[in-house]
Amino acid sequence: MAVRILCIKTDETPHDNPYVAIDSLEWINERINVKGITERAKLYDWIKNEDGEAYIIDEYGNKTCLIPALCPKGNKYVKTISGDPETDILLGLPECA
Repeated sequence: MAVRILCIKTDETPHDNPYVAIDSLEWINERINVKGITERAKLYDWIKNEDGEAYIIDEYGNKTCLIPALCPKGNKYVKTISGDPETDILLGLPECA
């Protein structure tokens, strides 16, 4: 199964790693038109352990997949393959309502 990430929900607390500030991500399974919200660590587990696929479509129609990652403190998070926080389109998604 594959889901498209639509927006992110972040907390207000400052973090050394901007990806860890993401609490949850809203997604849509475009094949069956079902939406949901998943916590960051659960999305990590789904991608890493269950062969899930999550992706973002940019304004030009380009698809960028998310990959699971761990910070040095062991926190689970997801990022795009490019992984550069300055240009990562995951961090540029709108805040979920």
